Amino acid sequence: MASYSNVTIPSKIKAWLYAEHGNPVNVLTLDSDVRVPEIKEDQVLVKVVAAALNPVDAKRALGFFRDADSSPPIVPGYDVAGVVVKVGDQVKKFKIGDEVYGAVNEKSLDQDEVYGDINDKSLDRPKQHGTMAEYNAVEDRLLALKPKNLSFVEAASLPAAIETAYEGLERTRFSSGKSILVLGGAGGVGSLVIQLAKEVFGASRVAATSSTGKLDLLKSLGADSAIDYTKENFEDLSEKFDVVYDAVGQTESAIRAVKEGGSVVTVVGGVNPPAFKFFLASKGSILEKLNPFIESQKIKPVIDPRGTFSFSRVLEAFSYLGTGRVTGEIVIHSIP
Repeated sequence: MASYSNVTIPSKIKAWLYAEHGNPVNVLTLDSDVRVPEIKEDQVLVKVVAAALNPVDAKRALGFFRDADSSPPIVPGYDVAGVVVKVGDQVKKFKIGDEVYGAVNEKSLDQDEVYGDINDKSLDRPKQHGTMAEYNAVEDRLLALKPKNLSFVEAASLPAAIETAYEGLERTRFSSGKSILVLGGAGGVGSLVIQLAKEVFGASRVAATSSTGKLDLLKSLGADSAIDYTKENFEDLSEKFDVVYDAVGQTESAIRAVKEGGSVVTVVGGVNPPAFKFFLASKGSILEKLNPFIESQKIKPVIDPRGTFSFSRVLEAFSYLGTGRVTGEIVIHSIP
């Protein structure tokens, strides 16, 4: 990795952006004349080394969150791993040269909001300038030091997915000795829910669903039971669970698989009680809490076998994301 202690920060950078909503494959363009973001006193400037794509990026481009979104032009991307090259006056947490990662495309909050309730802010006027760019300005509270054992690609794959997985489990009050069923266990969020439930929260039993070819992956992540949804309906099982974590949008069926008094959490689609839905509020503190589990390899990133695309192939990456067949995460690397 090159030294960034004396880096010359350019005035113009390359970034993928869209000026109107639509299929990202059709509306995204690579612009080589984007102004480098100015940092505020609580922000750092990150030289982006790797950035992940998530389904929310495609939905945002399509206009699903139009009413709450910032106005185009928009640079997509929430997840980032990179190197700090400039720090704001109030930043004490990081210094130039630090390798960091985080889910960073949350809106910039006023000071009173920082100390208040910042839940569910990730889709409330998120920043126009996301991580599909050479540089990104980020609040220091959204970042953590990159785990020492991970590459930038591996680190970039984690933040939004692992924070969503962790916060969803916390909101169900999941705890040691409870059982959980994970719907979509091979996806970016689901693959981490399995690991967190087992290694961090102390689940007594973890079951998860996937297609036939991904059952071995579920078991390798710690699932006690891997359910092939192409051959078996999980809601028909006699076994019921304390928590069902729905990462694929099957809430109606999920409700039939939960014990009386249990919880169903979903991050996709509509919900009916007792299920509930939430949007991630990015927190570097969650990453800091989980770093020891990552560095001890109790929690491992899951990256799709064909899921690393160069910066010039972002359109191809979005096209693959749209197939719905992604295992784990897609990462853009390297970024110039």
